[in-house]
Amino acid sequence: MTQGAPLGRLPSGGLSVLEKSSGLRRLLRYRLIVPILRGRKASQFTARGAAVGLAVAMTPTVGVQMIFCAGLWMLLRAIKPAWGFNLIVACAWTWITNVFTVGPFYYGFLVTGQLMLGNGGGLYGFGNFLADFNQVMAIETSGVEGLWVYSLAFFDVWGVPMFVGSLPWAALSAWLGYAWSLRFLRKFREAQRHKLITH
Repeated sequence: MTQGAPLGRLPSGGLSVLEKSSGLRRLLRYRLIVPILRGRKASQFTARGAAVGLAVAMTPTVGVQMIFCAGLWMLLRAIKPAWGFNLIVACAWTWITNVFTVGPFYYGFLVTGQLMLGNGGGLYGFGNFLADFNQVMAIETSGVEGLWVYSLAFFDVWGVPMFVGSLPWAALSAWLGYAWSLRFLRKFREAQRHKLITH
């Protein structure tokens, strides 16, 4: 390594694996962890936000997930304020499923749904799924109309199995997200209190 080269950078200027992964780690921390840490309300309030975000993320609704979180947030504020959650945290955690990860997640939902509905014999491979998925995504449309057209196309191609298959993943993800974020936030706040007391 040459003198003055930043840690993790090759002398030729190429990126090392360490530098690439630290950039991804930094992005994930900024997008997912920092919103949890910035919450000023009770730990349960923020943990419910993570649970809602993950539950919505684990449904075949990429593109409208943050809208669903906002709608649920408004509904709960109106009818049951005690069940409120951190909307920013919820929206942040919907980013787990995105344009890069949607294929594997949707395939997992479809396979799970087919098995739950007793259609295990009709499973087809990930390659065939991706071909159908790309065909749906090739439909020329944009904006709100695009979301509607894609939703109808997904339902037409995969229908009920994908939606049914997402339910156990949504429930499990919500539970794990709630438990993890609650524990994480409590430990963080305790460490902050300890730091204030000792300094």
